[in-house]
Amino acid sequence: MFKQIINHKGFWRSVLYLGLAFVVIFIFIKWAFEGFTSNFFDERNPYLLIGGSLLTGFLYGFFVTYGKFKNKLKK
Repeated sequence: MFKQIINHKGFWRSVLYLGLAFVVIFIFIKWAFEGFTSNFFDERNPYLLIGGSLLTGFLYGFFVTYGKFKNKLKK
């Protein structure tokens, strides 16, 4: 079932779009809590901020998309 889901047409595209949307919204909300100051980006290591956000976005996108496609294929 796992291979069938991850090889389904549109699965990885959905993971990518959902993950990127999560990253943009997540960084925007964190930046809002800091008061939209430029210090938000200056005080953090840019590699850790971008890399960590992309990794968590990928994981979020994968799990949500996997659940969506699993329910879709069950029906």
